Amino acid sequence: MRLKIQNNGPMKAQPNAILEKVFTAITKHPDEKRLEGLSKQLDWDVRSIQRWFRQRRNQEKPSIVKRFCESMWMFTFHLHLFIYQIWFMKTMPWFWNLRQCWENYPYQPLISDVHYYYIIKVSFYFSLLLSQCLDMKRKDFGLMVVHHCTAVLLLTSSYVINMVRMGTLIMSLHDVNDLFLQAAKLANYTKCQKLCDLLFGLFAILFIVTRLCIYPLWLLNSTLFDSWEIVGPFPSWWFMNFLLLIIQVLNFMWSCIIIKMVWKAFSKGKVSKDDRSDVESSSDDEDSVSYGKNIHSKTSNGTTDASDTNGYLSSGICSEEH
Repeated sequence: MRLKIQNNGPMKAQPNAILEKVFTAITKHPDEKRLEGLSKQLDWDVRSIQRWFRQRRNQEKPSIVKRFCESMWMFTFHLHLFIYQIWFMKTMPWFWNLRQCWENYPYQPLISDVHYYYIIKVSFYFSLLLSQCLDMKRKDFGLMVVHHCTAVLLLTSSYVINMVRMGTLIMSLHDVNDLFLQAAKLANYTKCQKLCDLLFGLFAILFIVTRLCIYPLWLLNSTLFDSWEIVGPFPSWWFMNFLLLIIQVLNFMWSCIIIKMVWKAFSKGKVSKDDRSDVESSSDDEDSVSYGKNIHSKTSNGTTDASDTNGYLSSGICSEEH
């Protein structure tokens, strides 16, 4: 392809009816006792069976082309939404003065642009929450579920109690980072390493500035103190600020992950691997064998056969996804 995107997924595991039945019906992560039983049943060594299950799990993960299409869709969505929100928010007085978010609250008129913006965002986060449960689980699965659930609660609650001015500002601040993240992913998938490094560096700087500086010092400060001073401690004040503080804790945890990735990038000279990667790799020396090479064990009659289920599995390097 012209964009240098490899249209292939991880290496496929060698077909085996017994292991496939265990994988689909019993467990995808067999324990040591089950591995030893399968080893005796198939006359394979344990490392070959472990490799088969690892390759079989990776086989279910999306290809680079699919990931590229998903990132392109996310980039296009966030770009258009960002342009839309800046277009209607730049004329709003509460965009420039946060105290205006609380003047005459909760008797503030709901403009149509904010209404449509909320509908889009609620639908988007509901879809993310659903896809998060259906897709392959990554290392930050728990964080993402907590974030999406908190985001849906914040959006619906702020709409019900008419706290949409501050809600729109908070969403806009968080969404701007996604443009650079998705652009960095697209550059990575197309093997534009220098562009990927640049975009990821911009994303990391913007993420830390917006979520560790602007959000707590301006927006969260306004919801905690300006609202108390102007409106007073209304019943939902405690609940909304509790959810906003959860978002801040998640922002801090993600910032630690990003800083760790930036440190690795500086030490290696490039952005290498996403620590949340859902593609498993092996530390075994045998897994560095080239993709097309097969290793077979002897069968009961002393011969070797590539199609025999008693043979060793072919091994190879599974590409790590960023």
